[in-house]
Amino acid sequence: MTNTQVTLVQIDNYGPWTVTPEPRREADLQTLQSRLYADISQFVGARDGYVFFTRFDNMIAVTNGLGVDDHALLQESIGNRYPVTLSLGVGTDSSPVAALSDATAALQKAGSAQDSDRREILDGTVLADGDRTDDDVQIAHFDVNDATGEYTDELNAFDSFIEIEQGYAELMRYMRTAHESLSFFVGGDNIIAVCPDLESADYHDAIAHVEETVDVALKVGVGRARHAQAAGMVAKHALEICREDGSRVELEW
Repeated sequence: MTNTQVTLVQIDNYGPWTVTPEPRREADLQTLQSRLYADISQFVGARDGYVFFTRFDNMIAVTNGLGVDDHALLQESIGNRYPVTLSLGVGTDSSPVAALSDATAALQKAGSAQDSDRREILDGTVLADGDRTDDDVQIAHFDVNDATGEYTDELNAFDSFIEIEQGYAELMRYMRTAHESLSFFVGGDNIIAVCPDLESADYHDAIAHVEETVDVALKVGVGRARHAQAAGMVAKHALEICREDGSRVELEW
């Protein structure tokens, strides 16, 4: 049984800040967002978690193994080095979607994301050490079959991006609605999904749906572990088996 801890990372009052006292240069905002994501990813990654940028002003992290003190330290570190602050909501559940819903509710009850009086909220529930197991996190690593041959070497860069993004968007929607999973584009032709206790048939179902709907063929390696980083590495090795054997789904645990 999975037991995923999810942290919603939200920049406080970001929308109003970007236009106060006047609109800020977009290049400067893009640079701040990318550096902020890199720092948060490094902090959480050093503690065996994953961070996904989503909309940049909102990021979603898998934080099994990070306690309240770790979250507070992240807020302090960012607050000391950036002109913006972070609020963090934490949720845990066997369903990653339910965990994110709880994390979101923890922040929403404290006020709007654009509320100038809401600063550095830290609320929600973290997993106690005694509640953790070696099967808490299930990570699926998808990629597109022969993306280089089908897209990169055949289409211009933007059209390739459109094709890959269509596959990602359909997978993201379907894994959310049919399988209670959170899926994220992580660059190239790679998608990482944080999943509940799914089996091989569930992944075959998702791959078939994407191929039938948007004509993008996928394969996936899946791993389980105590932390997101370890589960992700198992998933990567499982994906290599797909590449070597021509299989579409490989589960390793």
